[in-house]
Amino acid sequence: MSEFVTVAKVGDIPEGQGVAYPVGEKVVAVFNDAGEYCAINDLCPHQGASLADGQLENSIVACPWHGWRFCVHDGTWCDNRRISTDSYPVRVVGGEIQVCMANGTEEERP
Repeated sequence: MSEFVTVAKVGDIPEGQGVAYPVGEKVVAVFNDAGEYCAINDLCPHQGASLADGQLENSIVACPWHGWRFCVHDGTWCDNRRISTDSYPVRVVGGEIQVCMANGTEEERP
C-alpha cells in the first residue's frame, strides 16, 4: 500500500487525543498533537495495548496498560531510543486526514 489513505476528517480527533483506524491489515493510531496530526502503529510492542487510548502529553503517548511512552512523531520508545514502533507520514488534503503506510518504520521487539 503506497498511497495515502483517508482515515478521518479534520475535527474528528480532539486536540491532545488519538483515535485508532484500520488501514489495510494494520491498525494505526492517529494523534492530534497541538493541531499537528501524527500516526504510529496502534499496538504497543510490549503487550499489544491500544496506544490511541493512551494519555498524550508533550508529543508523548503513554500506553494505558503499563505506561510505556512513545513519541507520536517518530514512534521511538522514550526509555530506549533503539526501540520503536512504526510511524507513518500524515497529510491533510481538503479537510481529510490521510496516512501513508508505505513509509512506516519497522518496529523492534524488546
